[in-house]
Amino acid sequence: MPRSVYLLALGIFTMVTSEFAVAGLMPQMAAGLDTTVPRIGYLITAFAVAMAAGGPFLAVPLLRLAPRTALLVLFGIFLAGNVLAAVAPTYAAMLVARVVTGAASQAFFGVTIALAARLTPPDRRGRAVAVVLNGLMVGTLLGLPLATLLGERFGWRSAFWAVGALTLVAAAATRLGVPPVRGAADGAPLRDELRVLARPALLLALPTSTLAIGATFAAFSYLNPILTGPTGFSTGTVPLLLIAYGAATVAGNAVVGRLADRRTVPVIAAALALNALFLAGFAVAAGTPVAAVACMLGVGLVGVTVNPALAVRVQRLGNGGPLVNTVHTSFITLGVIVGSLGGGLALDAHGLRAPLWLGAALAALGLLTLVPDALRAVAARRPQRPTTDPATDPAHRTVTDPANGPAAPATIKPADEAAASTTVKPANGPADRTPCGVAGRMAAEAEG
Repeated sequence: MPRSVYLLALGIFTMVTSEFAVAGLMPQMAAGLDTTVPRIGYLITAFAVAMAAGGPFLAVPLLRLAPRTALLVLFGIFLAGNVLAAVAPTYAAMLVARVVTGAASQAFFGVTIALAARLTPPDRRGRAVAVVLNGLMVGTLLGLPLATLLGERFGWRSAFWAVGALTLVAAAATRLGVPPVRGAADGAPLRDELRVLARPALLLALPTSTLAIGATFAAFSYLNPILTGPTGFSTGTVPLLLIAYGAATVAGNAVVGRLADRRTVPVIAAALALNALFLAGFAVAAGTPVAAVACMLGVGLVGVTVNPALAVRVQRLGNGGPLVNTVHTSFITLGVIVGSLGGGLALDAHGLRAPLWLGAALAALGLLTLVPDALRAVAARRPQRPTTDPATDPAHRTVTDPANGPAAPATIKPADEAAASTTVKPANGPADRTPCGVAGRMAAEAEG
């Protein structure tokens, strides 16, 4: 795997660390901005909405730029957003900062995944996407606790200053370590990219990604209250369980990355089916700690880790350009919004196990979206019957006898085969079917 692909993962890690920083610093930020914790929670929603809605619009003007240049531009926008967050005097300023960083983060994901695919051979693109998305997994595993630790020790603003410094390091590594590649669109007009996005097969594939990620986030968003509620763990144990969950996502991402290129749709189907089973099992066994943790780790292994296979599927049905990949990651972010919002509504209405049941239902719906792929696979394996027209196919040409009408279809044979089987009948003897007889008859006709 090229070293530059690992450098791209560093940029993803930076984006994810900033995304999750607010979740670990909500009380401190509420006090510092003179607002309430629920309003700080809206900053998380604003970041996700900016990713889903703003990312594709930000990606459009970058289509003409070389990928490395586009990444550096996005690093600059992202850095500006984090600096604004670090110095934000009011809640309104912080809200603007989160919208700016959210849109830049989404466009960065799209350009990065597209570039990783271009830097590797086609049969290793799934593995390359998995390496890049390890930045997401490690960001979940380490970025959140590190940002929380910094905020608790040195104040919440220090976390955003740290993300800003990390952004500069990632940008420098990208400038020095990522090779210059021509613009991903290669000068193709925007209408051609939009035409790709309008392909029916691609449009049917995008909801699969939303449902697959939504299923996981319906549960993940509420793991803390579930583990401390019906499962009965102490609040001090939960961080250790979340680290174990993060480690499971890193392992699952590596496995999916190795299989995504050769078994794209089967990997997605297996992940959705297993995720539905693990989530349902978690809901049933939430009161049994050992079984609940086993199911939680299972969700970590097969939940968000299906991302590389989802990306490969979308690239094959569309293309590997940054716009398609950015739109795809917007649908993934939409899954985060749907899962977390739906999980919250289910929890309020039906209790702490309800988000798990909702996640299982979303995973099952995701399986149904794979039916068109299954039908295409069956049609591809079905043997095709030859379709020939007897009127035009020489092998079925009808020989007509003027005296007796049409005869049975005669098979036209190659010249050498016809010569070998031609019947020559002497005037007063039996037919001579040998090649020598044929030659003698032809010589006699020539002399006559």
